Amino acid sequence: METLKLEPMTEDQYLAYRQGAELDYAKNIADSGALPLIEAQQQASEDFQRLLPDGLHTDGHHLWTAYDGAEEVGMVWLHVEEKSDGRHAFGYDFAVREQLRRKGYGRAIMQAAEQACRELGVVSIGLNVFGFNAGARSLYEQMGFEVTSIRMRKRL
Repeated sequence: METLKLEPMTEDQYLAYRQGAELDYAKNIADSGALPLIEAQQQASEDFQRLLPDGLHTDGHHLWTAYDGAEEVGMVWLHVEEKSDGRHAFGYDFAVREQLRRKGYGRAIMQAAEQACRELGVVSIGLNVFGFNAGARSLYEQMGFEVTSIRMRKRL
């Protein structure tokens, strides 16, 4: 791995990301058992429209493409907002290209995102992870993220 860097997404990158991400998000909602797939697809569409009404130009949202040299290796989407105790970030999405997973890019992208947050004056970063995503949960715990709430259910 060369030096990993984050660059703002281009409009073309955003359009490609948005199309795939909405589908992935719906599948994750359904796979978690929270909603059947049809309702999950509707929820995903509504969430993206609510969160990014102006796409890349939505205030407070930062969508970056991660590069290893000239190669696109992943992406990260953070929302930064001011609260009474300082600026806080929430990670809405974070991904490594599938064929490049388990090679250290996830950790490198997270570290680059943390550095970008420090430069923006952010005091904490939050995120959500689906319960079935053991790999992501493990990485986040290794990087110092702590559980703040747990949502549970039981199938009958």
